[in-house]
Amino acid sequence: MTSSSGRGLLHLAAAVDQRSAYDAAPYLESARLAERGALDFVTLDDGFARPGPDALAVLSRVAPATHRVGLVPTVTTTHTEPFHVQAAVATLDWVSRGRAGWRIAVSATEREARLFGRRHDRGEAPSAAALWQEAGEVADVAARLWDSWEDDAEIRDAATGRFVDRDKLHPVDFTGSAFSVKGPSIVPRPPQGHPVRLVDATEEEARPAAARYADVALVRAASPGQAAAVRSELRDLAVRAGRDTDGPLVLASLTVDLGDGEHVAEPGWGSPGAAPGRRLGGRGGGSRTAAPGPLYRGGPVDLAELIGSWHREGAVDGFHVTPAEPRRDLERFVNGTVALLQHRGLFRTFYPGSTLREHLGLARPASRYAVRHAVTGGAS
Repeated sequence: MTSSSGRGLLHLAAAVDQRSAYDAAPYLESARLAERGALDFVTLDDGFARPGPDALAVLSRVAPATHRVGLVPTVTTTHTEPFHVQAAVATLDWVSRGRAGWRIAVSATEREARLFGRRHDRGEAPSAAALWQEAGEVADVAARLWDSWEDDAEIRDAATGRFVDRDKLHPVDFTGSAFSVKGPSIVPRPPQGHPVRLVDATEEEARPAAARYADVALVRAASPGQAAAVRSELRDLAVRAGRDTDGPLVLASLTVDLGDGEHVAEPGWGSPGAAPGRRLGGRGGGSRTAAPGPLYRGGPVDLAELIGSWHREGAVDGFHVTPAEPRRDLERFVNGTVALLQHRGLFRTFYPGSTLREHLGLARPASRYAVRHAVTGGAS
């Protein structure tokens, strides 16, 4: 689908993180609101030593109570077992009927390592580059494990007592720098084939993994030029990695404070030289730091203008917003900004499909082992 400007329609997503919420109700409320706005997906952040419920478990609870919106928890690849991580993400894809994603993250601190009874040598944490190399290997073996069941491996033949066709299960025999996995998976192939993988590619160390394995890359950028430069770098890295696409979709990460909805946007957002995470403007002189991305403070209408202008420049494929005040700002974003973008023909008014891959315009990948199985006439 294309917009009236001739460009592909925007992709929009939102974080549903809640402060000190330990039951499912506020997360479910936010996910349903995002779904009413036809947002591509919602994210829920997580990490070791971070207070709050497990993101993947929360979104597994949200899944049966929603119908179309994608569900993307953060799951770290550090101090975790790749086999278990992929099985949990595949299970979310089954529970949500093809709407799961996985925001890949790393855990870099000594504090997090100590939670698992580990100490870094000489008190030094592994480098970010090493952690992201491992994350890339986890993303790789996860896809192999998702492929290890052919789509029609389940036969469920009560008459013969056969549940699965063993000829359509395949070992992956993967050896990485820090782990090895034989496989196959214990979970049948997910509905999407591969649940959608996200990587925050703001930091340079994460970009090789994002370019090679991510379907969506998030970028904290304070100007269209900055975002476009990262997007170009990711495309170059994807080509060098031998990827058969032009790289991941790129969404700009932005914290939005829509509390002063009647006012125009504060000057300075996206100004030249503004760095991700810096305070960008501040009504009344108050200091404000936006850790998940640059801060927009203003009204829903001006936010729509900003999103539309970045879209026209071709800097990004869309935006991932983090509401400064979860309930208030998500509601104003959906009912104000998104509604205006829909009116202007820049964002869809309904979901054309049922899976997250369909929302994002991504093809469902074929199992690499099924293709090999067909070519070799049954030998795997």
